[in-house]
Amino acid sequence: MTDPNGPANSQPPAYSPPPAPDGLSGSQAASYSSAPPVHDGPVNGPVPGKTLGIVAFILSFFIQLLGLILGIVALVQSRKAGRKNGFALAAIIISIVLIIVGIIVFAAVVIPLITFAQETVTACQAVDFTGTVTVRGVEVNCTSSMR
Repeated sequence: MTDPNGPANSQPPAYSPPPAPDGLSGSQAASYSSAPPVHDGPVNGPVPGKTLGIVAFILSFFIQLLGLILGIVALVQSRKAGRKNGFALAAIIISIVLIIVGIIVFAAVVIPLITFAQETVTACQAVDFTGTVTVRGVEVNCTSSMR
């Protein structure tokens, strides 16, 4: 005896496609199942704050404080939209680094020059702006340089 439900008499179950979305029927439903998924918003559309990020990037080399502020604004705009903004991030980093370098250069060069000038004026006042004086090992002519 053979089993009527055995492998010799078995048929594969019939395939039934998933139900069509509202408003589609027949061939429209068949083509709908092979369509790519729909995304909310543009995938490769404009990045909010990208132009501002580029402007901030350029300004970060010349006007660091303004480049830093615009870079932060551009980065916040892009992040709110869920996008990345490399120019804004680069502007922020470059601005911060150049501001720190500027502070170091100011402390290392400008402040000593100012104190040297003050010492020179004080030394020349002591000799009534006539003759020469030595300030930090440098000989300064008070008659020609102070009048």
